[in-house]
Amino acid sequence: MIALIVGNGEVDKSVLQHIPKNPFVICADGGIRHMELLGLEADILMGDMDSANDASITSDAIVYPVRKDFTDSEIAVNYALEKGYTEIYMIGFTGTRLDHTFSNLSLLKTISQNGAKGKIIDKNNVIIWAESENIITGKNGDIVSILPFGEDVSGISTEGLDYPLKNETLYFTKSRGVSNVMCGEVCKITIESGSALIIKSKD
Repeated sequence: MIALIVGNGEVDKSVLQHIPKNPFVICADGGIRHMELLGLEADILMGDMDSANDASITSDAIVYPVRKDFTDSEIAVNYALEKGYTEIYMIGFTGTRLDHTFSNLSLLKTISQNGAKGKIIDKNNVIIWAESENIITGKNGDIVSILPFGEDVSGISTEGLDYPLKNETLYFTKSRGVSNVMCGEVCKITIESGSALIIKSKD
């Protein structure tokens, strides 16, 4: 089961190439404004509606109070998990608000802890939460960064990257994992302990 969550951040139509066809579309509040650009229809709208156009708020929208202890993005992710979606794609989750972007990255861990797979996608990046074995697809020359998230990550080994790692440690306070390069269309990143963000980027 595949869900697409559309947030209120920056969205480019090119992100659709990374998303399977016919997902269940969840709009988190102002994400509804991206529907026309993407050529999609929302299956459900939810959030505190402080960003959504009044004309978009239908009777079946799930409305939360503005004063609350969680973001609209978190509401949408928890809804997808409760409904049993096993692949959750998120767009409009990055942008000029770094506080929201950083909080949204943390939601990738929530998804992983609930046994699902998540991806945050924008015009220049595909971001996943990495534990154990991770297969990344792309093309020769793609930039892949492995960024420890809140802790050191040990026992990292890679295949198919220009700067190989063999049972090594990446430290949370160091930048060694930034800007590796794919040598082909597939690379494998294995982690024994800890967790990281894997970001495939283009300039």
